[in-house]
Amino acid sequence: MRPGSEATRPAEATPLAETPPPSPLHHSAPDGTRLAHRLTGSGAPLLCVPGGPADSAYLGDLGGLSAHRTLVIPDLRGTGRSDVPADPSSYRCDRLVEDIEALRRHLGLDRFDLLGHSAGANVATQYAARYPHRVTRLALVAPGMRAVGVEVAPEVRRELALERAGEPWFPEAFAALDAIVAGEGSDWEAIAPFLYGRWDEAARRHHAEGQPDNPEAVARFVADGAFTPDATRAALAGFPAPVLLLAGAHDLNSPPSAVAEFAGLFPRADFTVQPGAGHYPWLDDPARFTETLAGFLS
Repeated sequence: MRPGSEATRPAEATPLAETPPPSPLHHSAPDGTRLAHRLTGSGAPLLCVPGGPADSAYLGDLGGLSAHRTLVIPDLRGTGRSDVPADPSSYRCDRLVEDIEALRRHLGLDRFDLLGHSAGANVATQYAARYPHRVTRLALVAPGMRAVGVEVAPEVRRELALERAGEPWFPEAFAALDAIVAGEGSDWEAIAPFLYGRWDEAARRHHAEGQPDNPEAVARFVADGAFTPDATRAALAGFPAPVLLLAGAHDLNSPPSAVAEFAGLFPRADFTVQPGAGHYPWLDDPARFTETLAGFLS
């Protein structure tokens, strides 16, 4: 779809200041690109990598998770308030890993908790594979899975979609989905309802406001060389920190069966499915989402 044995418990993530400075804040990438990030909430930091690549504003405060943690939310290069890089090839997913490492150094964190959503989970996963000693806990929410080569068969998406057959928007959305998975269509707007647990006014607004606005960043994110699944899988097989993979029960982008397969690549992974949720589970049931994430991170 669009552009998933017990060891010693890791040390707690390094705390940030109780009252963070006003957003946006800026730091420099290794190539000199000026990157933006924002801080919201209080407590130990949780660095949250957005998907898209799109303006990170669509994450909000992750359903109130900021009541438990200081959310450190970067705008990936060329999105939101981060500058467009001089070298467009630096939009590639694997190269974005060094932007996350630059932010860690800027914040003065030795180790930290890391969360990735959707396509951002590919960045977070490759960061964990490259810098395992820096990650205290890893949470992957409705994750993209190209970094590890997990494929989703068309029939899996169709079967999951059919569970929504009673919805008023279903006929048009399912016809568009059928065409897309058959390689004969590209009406991504028509299938948007499948990404939400409820296709109500709030979901429509969130979808409209959260669309990527830098087509080059989206296209080059998955350019040749962006992913090395065999090497990443091998690295994750020895990843020492606890991992949580959360899927929305209705999410066609990251179906629960595929996310469960992803979870099997880690030695210490918990896998959970949020009932009634789509690709943005913090919108569909904020209390349940926050309880799950806060519990894992505590």
